Amino acid sequence: MRLLRHPPRQRGVAVVTALLLTTLAISIVASLFWQQQVQVRSMENQRLQLQTKWIQRGALDWASVILRQPFGGRISLDQIWATPLAETRLDQYIERERVQGENFNASLSGQVYDATARYNLNNLAAGGKRDSVETEVLRRLLTNVRQEPRLARPIADFVAAGQALAQEQEQDDANNTAQTPRKGNPMPVLRVDDLLAVQGVKPETVEALRPFVIVLPAQATTVNVNTAPAEVLAAVLPGCSISQANAMVEQRKRIPWNDVAMFENELQCKSEAPERPKISTNSNYFLVQSRIRLDRAALDAESLVQKGSLTNVGPAGGVSVIWTRQN
Repeated sequence: MRLLRHPPRQRGVAVVTALLLTTLAISIVASLFWQQQVQVRSMENQRLQLQTKWIQRGALDWASVILRQPFGGRISLDQIWATPLAETRLDQYIERERVQGENFNASLSGQVYDATARYNLNNLAAGGKRDSVETEVLRRLLTNVRQEPRLARPIADFVAAGQALAQEQEQDDANNTAQTPRKGNPMPVLRVDDLLAVQGVKPETVEALRPFVIVLPAQATTVNVNTAPAEVLAAVLPGCSISQANAMVEQRKRIPWNDVAMFENELQCKSEAPERPKISTNSNYFLVQSRIRLDRAALDAESLVQKGSLTNVGPAGGVSVIWTRQN
């Protein structure tokens, strides 16, 4: 029997075809594995983000429990709510599959701040009209933080116009009527960054004001003299200099003021202004800041909460969340 032999050229084509099919099969299998790995990583990222949000929610609930305390009728920096939470490891409290040799990091840190330690920009206007007295307060604050005091007037006008617009929107919503848009109508001020819409206000001005001002939902709120920084104290107290305000800050570290009368009796700087400054020794608004690190996921959150805004059984009242902003 005679064996048939293929010519060398046909054998070479068969080898090349086999190599191409093998390469194609390997590429398909690698693509499938890659897609599966992407899906697994996407699910892991979603799980990590969800876990960080639940941790942030738990931290906010814990802060709310602390803020429900009466604190003796005053708010000061020597109380437990002002104690910062140092970076705390959460590795043992997070449920997940462990990989041998894995360095899984989970931590939580944060702090609660008195929101009324800052100047409320909504104080600059009432009923959609600029308040001249509060405009002077902002002028002094701008001077204290080494910014142009002339910006106080346009900022106050901007806040007033935004309040007027918000009131018109509320009336239209109540009457179920559509509001007629007006050209050049400003927006209500909801956060400090909105000041960038004011003509002449630069980003460096906003950054200089950020630690000392806030936008609270209520108008005409007071500044807590037990927690306010020297720049804010010198602004809300006519006739007081930064050096005098710094002396007050050092004094309250030893003995905080129980009420406004006690503070005014010890006040060294006097003013001839007929209007009494909007100050207090208590607060209903707090900022809860939390920083969460969970493996490769990170979450920085800040929440504005209101104390005593709910009807609860007991003298402590309740705590409700006004807004939460996450990064």
